[in-house]
Amino acid sequence: MTSEAVCVVRSNESKIASIQGYIDRAIDDLLASLRNPGELSAEERRGIIARYTAVLEGNFIYWMTGAYISVGSDEARAKIMDNLREEVRDCHPGMMRRFAIAAHAIPTDADAQAVYRDLMNVRLFIGRLSAVPILVTMAFFEGFIQRFMSYLAELAQRQGSAEMEYTDVHGVCDVTHTQELFRALEAEMVLAHPLPEKEMFEGVELLRTLIKSIVVAKRSMNTRRGSHVSQGNGDFGDSADCSGRQEESAASDR
Repeated sequence: MTSEAVCVVRSNESKIASIQGYIDRAIDDLLASLRNPGELSAEERRGIIARYTAVLEGNFIYWMTGAYISVGSDEARAKIMDNLREEVRDCHPGMMRRFAIAAHAIPTDADAQAVYRDLMNVRLFIGRLSAVPILVTMAFFEGFIQRFMSYLAELAQRQGSAEMEYTDVHGVCDVTHTQELFRALEAEMVLAHPLPEKEMFEGVELLRTLIKSIVVAKRSMNTRRGSHVSQGNGDFGDSADCSGRQEESAASDR
């Protein structure tokens, strides 16, 4: 390996470590904002599970497919395909639906409407097919899900459910999924051009907002907004067309 190649590898390793630190802080911030399940009413518990289901059941595979389409490296494609294969082969949307049914938390029209605008913003972001920011976003989400599962399971148990396949599986498999997404990110950054930090973490911030709309009822969102993780002016890797416009008005998602 030439000295120039060694410098590139070390530079990317430093960038990955910085990205991991940002993601870890964002996840810690979200988890710290969660209310004690014992302090929630049955309707509040139902609402969190239902809104989570409304988002995950029909969108996670779409998001990960967007990641697959966007990347250019064979290594990144292979790792994302492994994730997609597991999602489809083991019917993870079916696990999600069984979990919601058992917790008496099947999403209603109101639940879908509560997350619609923030969900559309994430969909539009994924649709721009900017490889590195999407991989950063999905690594964040997989890391959050893995740590959120014990909380979600407790909500369901307090709703009288004993159906825990979804939370049991994702509390374990998403550890590996997160690690593999960071490896995919590292491979993709070798091909990428510098990208401002704000654009690098745009999807993370959009997804944080969506998660907040899941775990906090809309009527109290204005008083319970969490602080954003601070953003600097550093450059990371990827040149992307970031010209997509975010959804500005909510409408029926059905």
